[in-house]
Amino acid sequence: MFAPFVACMVLVAIHSYLGLHVIAREVIFVDLSLAQMAGLGSVVALLYGVAPDSRTAFISSLVFTCIGAALFALTRTRGKGRVPHEAIIGIVYVAASAASILVADRAPRGAEALHDVLEGSIIWITWPTILKKGAAYLGLGFLHFALRRQFLKISFHPDEAEREGWRIRVWDFLFYVSFGVAVTMSVPVAGVLLVFTMLVVPAVVAFLFSRDIRKMIWISWGTGALASLLGLYISYVGNFPTGPLIVCMYGLVLLGAALLRRLGVGDKAVTT
Repeated sequence: MFAPFVACMVLVAIHSYLGLHVIAREVIFVDLSLAQMAGLGSVVALLYGVAPDSRTAFISSLVFTCIGAALFALTRTRGKGRVPHEAIIGIVYVAASAASILVADRAPRGAEALHDVLEGSIIWITWPTILKKGAAYLGLGFLHFALRRQFLKISFHPDEAEREGWRIRVWDFLFYVSFGVAVTMSVPVAGVLLVFTMLVVPAVVAFLFSRDIRKMIWISWGTGALASLLGLYISYVGNFPTGPLIVCMYGLVLLGAALLRRLGVGDKAVTT
């Protein structure tokens, strides 16, 4: 179980940070939507006889993910727009899900592909895959570190960025593309459910206890590491499906964090 544990830590490192942006932007289901677009791309590649683990299948998934990223960047609204951004994200998710079912019905191994997209196969991950994806995530991490001022401002202080004349849609598109690349690489390994959980739950816990970005990053990382470790251990001991059990552990850790917050743990300036 050591390889799946390391894989979880690598995934947590990138997704728990990106989740802070997701919560700050109040686009909670953007990960589900982009993950489903990536899944649609992989199923479409399968329809044309492309091997699921091939470079062509990855490129197909990435192209569909970038289409979703462009759509979300173009439709982002500040304040109360005529159509809430979350509604557009939900529509894209539903449409991509329905399209995936239609394509899978015509593709060889279509049903198995949809199952893999949902649940993933992190228990079977190999060390070469971990090294390859870890190097790619490290590159994304350097990108976000280099552009941290821009990305943090458009996520946490978009009104201020707009007053300063920033090209919000350009930065939004760049953020969503980097976000989409991470999701596209993660879904074949962890599945849509676990990737969504790793993004949202640690970030929610961080927002419960602090508004200081440095504290939030450490809280988010720690939450993801704890929940993943518990899930892997109980899965190993009890012989349960690994991915779904880790998701359940994230839920329990969130409940524990909410209880601690009720008991007064955390920054006093934070209201829940």
